[in-house]
Amino acid sequence: MVVDTFATHKGSQEQSRQPKAERPGPGEDPIHTLRFGVNYTPRHGWFHSWHDFDPARARGDLDAIAALGLDHVRVFHLWPLLQPNRTLIRPTAVDDLTHLVDLAGEAGLDVMVDGVQGHLSSFDFYPEWTRDWHHRNVFTDPEAIEAQATLLRTLGRALTGRPHLIGLQLGNELNNLVEHNPVTADEVDHYLDTLLAAARDGLGDGGGLVTHSAYDAAWYGDDHPFTPEASARKGDLTTVHPWVFSGDCARRYGPRSPQVRHLAEYGTELARAYATDPARPVWVQETGAPEPHIPAADAPGFARATVRNAAECAGLWGVTWWCSHDVDRSLSDFPELEYTLGLFDSSGHPKPIAKALAETIAELRRAPGGAPPRDTALLLDCEPGTRSVSGPGGAYFESWMRLRTEGVRPAVVLADRAEDTEHLAARGIREVVRPA
Repeated sequence: MVVDTFATHKGSQEQSRQPKAERPGPGEDPIHTLRFGVNYTPRHGWFHSWHDFDPARARGDLDAIAALGLDHVRVFHLWPLLQPNRTLIRPTAVDDLTHLVDLAGEAGLDVMVDGVQGHLSSFDFYPEWTRDWHHRNVFTDPEAIEAQATLLRTLGRALTGRPHLIGLQLGNELNNLVEHNPVTADEVDHYLDTLLAAARDGLGDGGGLVTHSAYDAAWYGDDHPFTPEASARKGDLTTVHPWVFSGDCARRYGPRSPQVRHLAEYGTELARAYATDPARPVWVQETGAPEPHIPAADAPGFARATVRNAAECAGLWGVTWWCSHDVDRSLSDFPELEYTLGLFDSSGHPKPIAKALAETIAELRRAPGGAPPRDTALLLDCEPGTRSVSGPGGAYFESWMRLRTEGVRPAVVLADRAEDTEHLAARGIREVVRPA
């Protein structure tokens, strides 16, 4: 039943993560086994290090990551180095990637591989065959799509069979490429479906998770062609990248505000609302403490609160911090925030945020049980072209955050499911309330 007043329900329970030997395999129930990891940014040379891959340096980075108690990394190669010509995939580049994956396994880390990069830390990496006189729209050109599918099949086949492989993702925030590659929502759906099928074909059934990712415009951008439905219904799980600079969240509300510290939790619940499968897991795949949005002094507290609050979401797969290492200031032209996002500084020393994150993860792993269902949901009536109501500064976002600060643990339910008793029961929702 939908009611017009807020109800207050207090209480929460943190989730635990089982020891490494009891981690879930691909496709198994992830709910009671939270995963905690980091997006790996090489300390020496950033991702330009792929031009001259150094296994010894990579091993040192991965050992330091594992020493924090993290259980996985997400890794990225560069598209132009992997596929410099539409019909050429370089075997040595693929070998370097599989070598890195094996080094991570030796360090005790599971690995998620992103395929088409694509976009990393404000830089776009296009092979020359997609640019200039040879320009091809990467989302709509049939031969460009088939080339990317071939790359994903090749990577999947090279990686399959490794017990520490989590899976293969299409690429990092591919929707960042929309500005230079105009595309419609229907064309995005075709693109994602084609590439997801190629990645699954490469890995084979049971070879690992197959996913895709998008930055926050997919959830908050009124006319963005990557839609919430595509994020929440395609692939094996939903990934969210709840950044505090999206919608100017941290500057709008303050770095210590509930809106900032519950943002990853909110993003998880928003993603769950759009899924057709009530049991579909959600992965907080990127979140971090970018300066000056989160001052360095506030970063440890932000990390603790972000991870603890996200862990209160039933169905959470895990949290993967961005990122492992600061960008060295000898490298030019990065946005300022990119130089300070690491758990380790550019010299390889752990920062206070690393200690805070490690301690919080250890506490969550010792905590009993899993997060209980949220029995109160806030109704989201979001018509096409009005997604911004659910982003920072939007009326729905502020209503959800108001409930949260009053002690309610609200879920999100779409308006067209507010009377769907089967759907609500599957999610443990007993009451649906409207925004004030």
